[in-house]
Amino acid sequence: MIFSQATAPRDQFLNSEVILETLHKGLDSHFQSLKILVLIPDHTRSLPLPFLFTSLVEILHETRQLDFMVALGTHPPLSEAELCRLVGITQAERNTTYKNIGLVNHVWNDPLSLAYLGTIPESQVHALAGEYWHPSLAGDIEVCINKLALEYDHILILGPTFPHEVAGFSGGYKYLFPGISGPELINRSHWLGALIGVVNTIGFKKTPVRSLIHLAAGMLKTPITLIGLVVEDHNLSGLFIGDAVTAWEAAADLSGKRHIRWVEKPYSRVLSCAPGMYDELWTAAKAMYKLEPVVVTGGEVIIYTPHLEAVSRAHGQYIYETGYHCLPFFLANWERYKHIPLGVLAHCTHLRGAGIMDGGYEQPNIKVTLASKIPPEDCARLNLGYVDPASIKIADWQGREDDGILYVPRAGEILYRIGA
Repeated sequence: MIFSQATAPRDQFLNSEVILETLHKGLDSHFQSLKILVLIPDHTRSLPLPFLFTSLVEILHETRQLDFMVALGTHPPLSEAELCRLVGITQAERNTTYKNIGLVNHVWNDPLSLAYLGTIPESQVHALAGEYWHPSLAGDIEVCINKLALEYDHILILGPTFPHEVAGFSGGYKYLFPGISGPELINRSHWLGALIGVVNTIGFKKTPVRSLIHLAAGMLKTPITLIGLVVEDHNLSGLFIGDAVTAWEAAADLSGKRHIRWVEKPYSRVLSCAPGMYDELWTAAKAMYKLEPVVVTGGEVIIYTPHLEAVSRAHGQYIYETGYHCLPFFLANWERYKHIPLGVLAHCTHLRGAGIMDGGYEQPNIKVTLASKIPPEDCARLNLGYVDPASIKIADWQGREDDGILYVPRAGEILYRIGA
């Protein structure tokens, strides 16, 4: 059920008055005297979070307790200063105006912070995977979640929905799993997504991984309300408040209309510019995911991100050990890589894109090249190409679509597809 919603006409955005009216209509008087936990994204997602944070604090002033948790998944934790900056407040305001509002990180790799919800048997995972089943998925999945999710009367999920490489579309219950999940479901769900492949997943609402996420979410008994957002250029074009399935479906439907750009033919080269909010290759890889469907076999994607200097603060050691390879390479060399966390292997296949093994040799469909602060010797070790970002002249890439060359000035959230 949707309690309140608003959608802007195409190429327009919801103004602050409409947003506040929709929030009040959907949330007023529902949470009086309750203990409320609000799940929010980190800085790697576009949305007007400072405005929404202060608005929710005002609207939910009658709650008994109001806390916010950053649903980080395995992203690095934010410092106190970064948490304040994320929600648009100063440290002085944190100590005064918002001193009674909790603002914390999820910690995915601390067993003491997690609570066990139940187990998804292998048979159910096998049924969800269907034709994509592989023995590397074998075993039951232990479902754990941040234990704070069990200590509140109600959970609000506040977050945007975009086409997503693992779940099909982000948002909704994905803020629970992997947002505030333990590592096992994070790893297994991402590996299932890798077995299916980015092109077969991204921008599709019904996917095996989304079904797995909803199956796990059904184990959590805390009531949940979703504030689902559709964001364009940091502005809201859609706002849906309701139960976490119905509101998410509405947001995903609108995202499918606003976040997919259809092109007539594939491109041979793409300059995909990852914005500054992606401060690790772990997230800047979205500049590849969203473009893979429109690149010819043998083509190239250059991830242009001159600010970027880290592969992954949480998983970099594993990624440097494995390098980036297509899925068939890892499956053909499973004994060598089976000790690597499945979520890391999934990321490595997603960035490298689809490919085949031919005569024992890997043949990726697309050449992936980094233009970043990551040095050429590291790129070689990672099995990626390198180009000096200073050598790239944006003007050389603009307006050349008829030549099979595509320039994407802000990559990572808009999905490109061939068709109508």
